[in-house]
Amino acid sequence: MQANAFIKALSTTALATIFSLSALHATASAPMVKTPAPGYYRFMLGKFEVTALSDGTVDLPVDELLKEPGQKTVAALHKAFLKTPLETSVNAYLINTGERLLLVDTGAGGLFGPTLGKLLNNLKASGYKPEDIDDIFLTHFHPDHAGGLAADGVMQFPNAIVHAEKHEGEFWLSQKNQDNAPKDAKAFFQGAMVSVNPYIEAKKFSPFVGSAELVPGIKSYASFGHTVGHTAYVVESEGQKLIVVGDLIHVAAVQLDHPEVTIVFDSDAKGAAASRMKVFNQAAKEHMLVGAAHIQFPGIGHLYSTGKAYQWIPANYTQMR
Repeated sequence: MQANAFIKALSTTALATIFSLSALHATASAPMVKTPAPGYYRFMLGKFEVTALSDGTVDLPVDELLKEPGQKTVAALHKAFLKTPLETSVNAYLINTGERLLLVDTGAGGLFGPTLGKLLNNLKASGYKPEDIDDIFLTHFHPDHAGGLAADGVMQFPNAIVHAEKHEGEFWLSQKNQDNAPKDAKAFFQGAMVSVNPYIEAKKFSPFVGSAELVPGIKSYASFGHTVGHTAYVVESEGQKLIVVGDLIHVAAVQLDHPEVTIVFDSDAKGAAASRMKVFNQAAKEHMLVGAAHIQFPGIGHLYSTGKAYQWIPANYTQMR
C-alpha cells in the first residue's frame, strides 16, 4: 500500500509540474521582433579600424535593370538561391586611422525609400557619432551613395570635409545638365544638389582629379564609366589593402560570372565594364580586400580571377583582437 501511495503521489506531482511548465510557456510567448541586430561589422586592416555600415536593403527588379536577357538573370539568381526583385544591400565603410575618422559613401538618407536611410543609426550603434567624422569620400553622386549627406538642407556630418572627383561634381551639380536631362533622370541631379550643396555653401567640399593620395593611407582610384567621375578608394595600412569599389558591381550572382554585363544606371556601359575588369583584376592580383556597396552586407571579401570571370570569397568572420 505504501508503494502504491508513493507512485500515486509521484504521478500527481509529475502532472502538476507538466501543467505548470505548460502555463509558463504560454505566458512567456512573445511576438516576433522581425528586425536584425544593428548593421555594422568591424575588423582591423593593419593599424586601421574598418567598420562596414549597412544603410539597409532595397528590392530591385534586376531582371529588368541588367543589360542582358532577363531570363538569363533569373536563371543565375535561381542558381544562387535568389530571386527577383532582388533584396540588394547598400553598404558604406568607416575607416579610423587613429588620427582621422573617414567615411566612404553615406547611404541614401531619405532619397531612396523607407527601407534605406539606416546608416546614421547604425553608425551610432557602432560607437561613433556623425559629428565625429572628419572626411567623407564619395564614390559618386547617385542618391544611394550621397543622399545621407544632408536632410532638409542640414548637413548630417557638420564637421566633415566632403571629397569627390572633380568631373562628378561638375556634371551632377550643373543646372544646365539637369534641364537637358531626360525626365526620369532629373531626380538624380536634384538629389545630388540637395545632398552636396550644403557642404559647398559651408566651404566643406574638396574636389580632386583622377587618382591621387587624398590623406595618408587613402588613395582615389579613377574608375569612370558608371558615372563620369566614379571613383574607388584604396585604403592601406602596414601593407594590407582594402579597395572600396562603389558601384563597379550591382548583382554579384550575375556579374562575377559575366563581368561584361552592365546595368541601366551606367552612364557609359562600355566604360563601366572596362573599369570593373581593370579594378577587379588588380584587386585579385594584389590579394586586396574588397568592400562592395551592393554585395550582401557587410560586402567584404576577396576576388579570385578564373580567367574571364571572378569568384567572390567572403572574408572570414573574426573577433577584434
